[in-house]
Amino acid sequence: MRLKAVLFDMDGTLLDTAPDFIAICQAMRADRGLPAMNEQHIRDEISGGARAMVAVTFSMDPESPGFEELRQEFLDRYLKGCAVHSHLFDGMAEVLADIEAANLIWGVVTNKPVRFAEPIMQQLGLAERSKVLICPDHVKNSKPDPEPLTLACKMLDLDPASVLFVGDDLRDIESGRSAGTKTCAVTYGYIHPDDNPRHWGADVVIDHPSALRKVLDNALCGC
Repeated sequence: MRLKAVLFDMDGTLLDTAPDFIAICQAMRADRGLPAMNEQHIRDEISGGARAMVAVTFSMDPESPGFEELRQEFLDRYLKGCAVHSHLFDGMAEVLADIEAANLIWGVVTNKPVRFAEPIMQQLGLAERSKVLICPDHVKNSKPDPEPLTLACKMLDLDPASVLFVGDDLRDIESGRSAGTKTCAVTYGYIHPDDNPRHWGADVVIDHPSALRKVLDNALCGC
């Protein structure tokens, strides 16, 4: 079936949101008289969400006293500064331009709550270009459940088989596969050091956003 839409995971796939996460973690350490930590340690935990980032930032177990207060502080800070340093990954602007030039639809399906996702899309000038934004607030079950992608396809009135879902986590690939979309795993995202996107069973794996342009060309010409 001819490709009609490309849906993206947000963090680590469409957008490099790590700089804002890292800035907040470092600021929280600095406010407590702690030295800056290796940024890569924070980046490695982004896929695990706020809980994982706070845990590594303060070397704390999530069950430790005071942990929940730190997590809430992290979320409060992020709400105020979720799009200060975030940006499209290198090469992604050209990919989006190609998608639009080919009269394809693109959108975002993310596990990021809408209170963060919407401001980021708006501040980066992407909200008016994206045809759909699905967050956990819109469904009962988040990825890896197929519900978010099934909803996106329904809202776009598209057969899932005509949709390519691009993500940087096994949950993305499992969700897309279960929903019936084509799947593309990226290796440039927030991949834990112990993980390997090439083992997720995606239809295609790419190492840079620019490689997605060839994937789209092949899909559109039926190659």
